[in-house]
Amino acid sequence: MNIFKAALVLSLLILSTSLFSQDSKPMSVKEKKEHFLSIIVPAVDEIYDELQHQYIDILDHHHDPIYEEDILKLKKVYKVETNEELLTALKPHPKSIAIAQAAMESAWGTSRFFREANNIFGVWSVNPSEPRIAANQKRGTKTIWLKKYNIAQDSIRDYYKTLGRSGAYKEFRKVKMQTDDPYKIVKELNHYSERGDDYCKELSSMIKYNKFYLYDKK
Repeated sequence: MNIFKAALVLSLLILSTSLFSQDSKPMSVKEKKEHFLSIIVPAVDEIYDELQHQYIDILDHHHDPIYEEDILKLKKVYKVETNEELLTALKPHPKSIAIAQAAMESAWGTSRFFREANNIFGVWSVNPSEPRIAANQKRGTKTIWLKKYNIAQDSIRDYYKTLGRSGAYKEFRKVKMQTDDPYKIVKELNHYSERGDDYCKELSSMIKYNKFYLYDKK
């Protein structure tokens, strides 16, 4: 683990302690938001830069025979057949959307899944052999399981990969290749939540109200 990641893990522990310690004074809404963003934004920046670098690298060299093996591996990961489909899958969507979803899905870092499993986006698990934790609520008699990640970056990386390869987000990927406008792209996330279009509208409002769009300009 490099110094940055070690510092981020320590910050997450501090966030959890400061928000939930019975001996400490509860944070105000403003303080809670600022503290959450101080943790999430650097992590999103790191993964976005990582994915953007990979996207540009493949874009510049996808006709190079030297890259053939790496491209084939990526195609399997993203479940695509053509280079065009792969590039569409690899290009990361705006950071403002990722940050807004992180805030919404984790309730600004207060959810149990965020605190105990570094699961920022409420990603479910259907694989009993992977690290995961059980939700308190059930669907009928079925237990709901959520993935457990070692660090926040793993959760963010998995989130981007999910949106890059799932069939439910085909239109989302199409629109993100046409524009960088988060308000247009976010309209295609209606399959992310059972709330559908209302979920998209709330994300759009969150981006605007909290000025998350400013992170796209950095």
